[in-house]
Amino acid sequence: MDLKDHIFRQYDIRGIVGEDLDAEVAQLVGAAYGTELNARLGGGRAAKVAVGEDNRPSSPGLAEGLIAGLRGAGCDVSYIQTSPTGMTYWAEHALDTDGCIQITGSHNPSEYNGIKMTMQKAAIYGDAILGLRSRIKSDDCVTDKEGGLETLDVLQRYIDDVVGRFELPRPVKVVVDCGNGTGAVAAVEMLEALGAEVIPLFCESDGTFPNHHPDPTVDEYLVDLIQTVKDEGAELGIGFDGDADRLGAVDENGKVIRGDVLLLLFGLDLLRRHGPGQKLVFDVKCSQVLPEEFSKAGGEPIMWMTGHSLMKEKMRETGAPIAGELSGHICFADEYLGFDDALYDACRLIDLVARSSQTLGEMANALPQFVSTPELRIEVTEEEKFGIIERAQAHFRDLYDVIEVDGVRVEFGDGWGLLRASNTQPVLVARYEAKTEERLAEIQDTMEGWLRGQGVNV
Repeated sequence: MDLKDHIFRQYDIRGIVGEDLDAEVAQLVGAAYGTELNARLGGGRAAKVAVGEDNRPSSPGLAEGLIAGLRGAGCDVSYIQTSPTGMTYWAEHALDTDGCIQITGSHNPSEYNGIKMTMQKAAIYGDAILGLRSRIKSDDCVTDKEGGLETLDVLQRYIDDVVGRFELPRPVKVVVDCGNGTGAVAAVEMLEALGAEVIPLFCESDGTFPNHHPDPTVDEYLVDLIQTVKDEGAELGIGFDGDADRLGAVDENGKVIRGDVLLLLFGLDLLRRHGPGQKLVFDVKCSQVLPEEFSKAGGEPIMWMTGHSLMKEKMRETGAPIAGELSGHICFADEYLGFDDALYDACRLIDLVARSSQTLGEMANALPQFVSTPELRIEVTEEEKFGIIERAQAHFRDLYDVIEVDGVRVEFGDGWGLLRASNTQPVLVARYEAKTEERLAEIQDTMEGWLRGQGVNV
């Protein structure tokens, strides 16, 4: 069959259903994953794998193909059905499986779907994902075995476990916008059990996303959340992406609190709770306020590449108790399990607000204020995006200090600009920050002017 190379991304598998990805491709991935996992275990026993899926209409069919591939490779499968991605990661720990796989298109449009994977409680990314592709193409997959299958309902266990980690000192009034994504199967019940007063918004599970696309990094998708917070006099608003592994928030005034500011607030709270010297991993898109203020408070900030798998691996490598991205992937390992679970993060944010003498807006406004753009997506072709970034690195490093951890982050002294290639879409991701609106515009024009000179439509 025509296996598309580009669906094997840096930290997951992702493509358009029917064009790039179908049940047959999912079965091949399951066979390759199962073969690899059993090889890692040494063949002493059959590997156990937890499998969950998001609520897109295409997900059950893809899960069926994936499970067939896993079982053919000799794996025993615990199928936990429709699940937020964090719940599938949680199931790997709670069910003591050897790995987990989530069928999800994450924040992509509804015609997309994909596969996120772990093995032995560690992220699968980069060369390991390419290794699965190589197994498939070289026909190096076990397919003649018959592993077991159990279908489980662990949703209540998951909710009880997360809620049991908190004791809210007072009720908090919160608007929750699931965007009809997979978070809808758990969010309202979990936050009400936490002790919050929940005002639900688009919390009916519908993977066609009839109201707005579930991506809390895009301001136009937060319009309803902002208005409802204002109308209801809520203390904050929380939004989830399609598979509920990313968190978005607005304060009591309806002001968007970006993921990097949320990460910093969580990090500062962690230092207060656990003492100085704690490490925090953050991605290259985050504001300069994060490393400056975290360092000032006695923490050790570590800048790293964007990507949920890459962040989690760096977190494991450095022993950091917290890691996160501008996009809202936030992982806790101090009092949780070290992966990106936006439902847990929401509980933690509500708990932070409940314990503080300040509102969420007051906490954010007490930080030094920079002027920044949101995460901007510039459409290019899949084939040209990495070449553009290589040329950008060569151009800007001759003129400015640059950080090349992931793409090119150009340091202008009084601000910075970032260009990097997305690992999930045919786009360049850009962000700019400065101390004034005027300087921000100059930095943006400098970098986007170069892009226009490369023939990119900005």
